[in-house]
Amino acid sequence: MDNSREIILNKIKQALTSSVPAPFDGGKADGDVFKPLAEDLEIVFAENFTKLQGRFSFCADIEELVANLNALANARQWKNIYCVEDSLMKQLASNGYANFTSTDLKACDASITSCENLVARTGSIIMSAAEQGRTTSVYAPVHICVAFTSQLVYDIKDGLQHIKAKYGSNLPSLITLASGPSRTADIEKTLVVGVHGPKEVFCFLVDS
Repeated sequence: MDNSREIILNKIKQALTSSVPAPFDGGKADGDVFKPLAEDLEIVFAENFTKLQGRFSFCADIEELVANLNALANARQWKNIYCVEDSLMKQLASNGYANFTSTDLKACDASITSCENLVARTGSIIMSAAEQGRTTSVYAPVHICVAFTSQLVYDIKDGLQHIKAKYGSNLPSLITLASGPSRTADIEKTLVVGVHGPKEVFCFLVDS
């Protein structure tokens, strides 16, 4: 074993002292790996989000959003809906939504949050602790995200750049990426949904 180890170490030392030509021309990886498709970002996001078992709804304006939220709450018979974002609650309440009745995240039927961005390529929602906190989108059995078309970006890189430009050096303590309801296939390779997070994720996208 000792001789084998010495041989390997000597080979590494020789490789480090000898210049080795690159196996390809010196191209730079400055460009984007993934190129935006010709389709609108709304369509790309909706397709990828629903593939991940997310539930998507497009709303023409805030009034239609509120109507859809009320219809969903009534259909599911939700009595306790949790939200910690004052600006979002005021925006919805001013348009006729008044179903925020829960102050206990553990006992709520669903939680409503905004987001930082929607990533079209992966169908993901980027959130941060600056608005949503660390737990709102994770502990509730159902997560409802309200977003606007102006928040759509193509790739994760674009979303992170947007957050950096928005917050500068004062970045949120948590930036997280949610791609549909929580799921795992660790046990016998069987997909189980809602293991360590919401069993359902809704995204209401409002035209803006």
